[in-house]
Amino acid sequence: MNVHKPVQRVAIVGTGTIGASWATHYLVRGFDVTATDPAPTAEAALRSYVGAAWDAAASIGLAPDASPDRLSFTADLRQAVADADFVQENAPERPELKVRLFADIDDATPPDAIIASSSSGITMSVIQAECRRPERTVIGHPFNPPHIVPLVEVVGGTKTALETIRDAMSFYAAIGKKPIHLKKELPGHVANRIQAALYREVVHLVQEGVLDVADSDDAVSWGPGLRWGVMGPHLLWHLGGGEGGIQHFMDTLMPRMVASWQELGTPEFTPELKEEIVRGVVEEADGHSVDELAARRDAMLSALLAVRAEYDPSGPSATAGRPAKEGP
Repeated sequence: MNVHKPVQRVAIVGTGTIGASWATHYLVRGFDVTATDPAPTAEAALRSYVGAAWDAAASIGLAPDASPDRLSFTADLRQAVADADFVQENAPERPELKVRLFADIDDATPPDAIIASSSSGITMSVIQAECRRPERTVIGHPFNPPHIVPLVEVVGGTKTALETIRDAMSFYAAIGKKPIHLKKELPGHVANRIQAALYREVVHLVQEGVLDVADSDDAVSWGPGLRWGVMGPHLLWHLGGGEGGIQHFMDTLMPRMVASWQELGTPEFTPELKEEIVRGVVEEADGHSVDELAARRDAMLSALLAVRAEYDPSGPSATAGRPAKEGP
């Protein structure tokens, strides 16, 4: 049985957008964080990101001893992970890079540390192939931005120990995340596949001239998207079934939905369609920069999380901080 020690020190490997967001979350939750990235401007960019994101992350859950001053940086990978209790890797999505990087991290970290990857499209069975201790490696894939959105998809590889999955789930839950356990590996995991399926139909409708880009965004965000921010589709169909609940929905309404699946489209992503979408998004942004739109998104997400915390006891705790000593 694998025994993972309580997490006090977190190492962030790769400090792009996802890595920087993870670093912010761990700092806000009261951990010592050591980050590493080979890019020459990585440290300055990381500290700038943490400073800009701090207030939004802190509004969701701030540990009493949290401070951005608990962030350290080194370009030396081995030094960064040498005393880590938990590693969150965020390198580019290239299989050969991930395999080599995980072997190096595995070699340099304490044997009782968990090594998690934020990989969105590469399975852990591939990533852990050259590790000497693959049993302590696991996917911990966040939804962007990790310092705001609670979801983390946890899935092991063929050599991952069940205790590692259990302890990673426990750790993520203890720091205010909403972990879900994927029982099977598949490319793209789950949440990205769900949003890809939705976006395929949105793009199809734009290509067919049914909607312009702005209206297609409104159709999602002001309709089902509002409900999905409160409940998932199965529970919503339970409500849609009225007094008979999900049983009535499955008996009477689901056959019509299944029939409609045949009408869903698979667009041909032509250069013209790409340009139409780009042009439509630029018009919809109405002169606001990406940073301005991201700040607006994060403020609304923070407010939504506060409402969910008030009404949904099953959600992540807004006051969650570092896990108890008996946890990972």
